[in-house]
Amino acid sequence: MSTVTTLSELTGDYVLDTARTRIGFGARHTMATRVRGRFEEFEGGAHLDGDDPSKSSARLTVQAKSIQTGNRRRDDHLRGTFLYVDDHPALTFISTTVRSAGPAGFTVTGDLTIRGVTKPVTVDFELTSAEDDPRGGFRVRFTGRTTIDRNDWNVNWNAATRIMVGPKVTLELDVTAIRR
Repeated sequence: MSTVTTLSELTGDYVLDTARTRIGFGARHTMATRVRGRFEEFEGGAHLDGDDPSKSSARLTVQAKSIQTGNRRRDDHLRGTFLYVDDHPALTFISTTVRSAGPAGFTVTGDLTIRGVTKPVTVDFELTSAEDDPRGGFRVRFTGRTTIDRNDWNVNWNAATRIMVGPKVTLELDVTAIRR
């Protein structure tokens, strides 16, 4: 396998490798424990321009019903009273700007839509690898993280929830994409 030596070698259109990508989150519960989870169903892609990152773009669509925390009762509660999956089946992110942030870093700002509410979010990404795969394809891997306030998207149930569940949710992305 060969490894990329310049960012210009990244240029191209990519599709998410859903088997090797993790879209996760973490939030405080009762201010003492941290609940972690992930989404199992999603799709997305990107156009990367290694010479001019500002010409890059990304999109992600996550099926809200695919939320998993390891606790079926909590998952059902999140699907119903927090995410309203029947009315809002998908969470989406569409980039609006991409900026270079160091030799292997990128700052991606875009519109995140949850429960029909769209707000801007900035995610810091780091390129962790870029290489030919054994099947003749070319893969890139990025890790990204940002923290949002779930109340900005009306992801709340009742007054007790505001006390028992912390408002800050950390979004964790471990992304693998294949060049088309």
